[in-house]
Amino acid sequence: MTTHHPHIRMKNDSIVEIPMTVISLSFFRHSFSVLILLCIAPYAMSAGQETLWELSEGLDGPESAFYDVESGFVFLSNVGNRGSDPQTNGFISKVTLQGQVTQLKWYEGLQDPKGIRSYEGTLWVSDVTRLVAVDIASGRLMKEVDIQGATFLNDVAVGIDGTVYVSDMAKSTIHQYKDGTQSVFDSGEHLEHPNGLLVVGQTLYVGGWGSGFNPNDFSTNVLGRFFSVNLQTKKKTLITPNPTGHLDGIESDGEDGFIVTDWVNGKVFHITKTGTVSLLQQHQQGAADHAYITSRDILLLPHMLNNTLTAFKMGPFPK
Repeated sequence: MTTHHPHIRMKNDSIVEIPMTVISLSFFRHSFSVLILLCIAPYAMSAGQETLWELSEGLDGPESAFYDVESGFVFLSNVGNRGSDPQTNGFISKVTLQGQVTQLKWYEGLQDPKGIRSYEGTLWVSDVTRLVAVDIASGRLMKEVDIQGATFLNDVAVGIDGTVYVSDMAKSTIHQYKDGTQSVFDSGEHLEHPNGLLVVGQTLYVGGWGSGFNPNDFSTNVLGRFFSVNLQTKKKTLITPNPTGHLDGIESDGEDGFIVTDWVNGKVFHITKTGTVSLLQQHQQGAADHAYITSRDILLLPHMLNNTLTAFKMGPFPK
């Protein structure tokens, strides 16, 4: 395999006041307009945080970062906006925790890959209407699973029994797949057009995009909330009772709280188990599906519109 050495840009941890201007742009390949916050500085963060490194060279719409503990590598999905064929522009990058790209296009030929999780040596990736399983050791395709009725698959989570859960944000549905069998885990407006997913034990945590979803521009009448679903009973329990954001990535903070992103508003939140929401970072629009390495207190944040992956050393989280 060839090794790609990207440009790494270092930053300090100073707080930046962000003047903001609202403009309109097209959201990657989808034909809807959204609002972007155009900032003089790229981001601001609360005290106690430090920027470690940032990658940009070669990244193309980075959407989801996932740290695979067994291999020790970070896998990063890129939806791909610059290639000649929109059906095969997407790819997965393989990155070290020190910010070096081992292989820019570790796995390629995807359409718009988004959520990533692993289970027993297999990397599961959502790709529009299918799940793709890649062997982590070899980087070779293991299987493709076409999800019946899917239109916009997004995040992936894996249960302790190996069940793969994948959200379909446009259809407000969560699908499940295991051992060759797929089915709808749950569906309906009560799921608030789910984007981010995370399984902890017998609980599925869900980040809602919002209610009153408009498929033409992906806007909603009401912002999404953060909630849990019991995997056995499918009972929904609100964690944030009030509308919170267009929620995207979800990661445990290693204790009793969560780090959650808001794609549209460029926010990184900390949310306690009792629903207290604190703003950790403010970015331009496009803060996507992150990874958090609890053993090192490192947040890896893909910024989809800026084509960057940034590593932050995090300080103590709000209680």
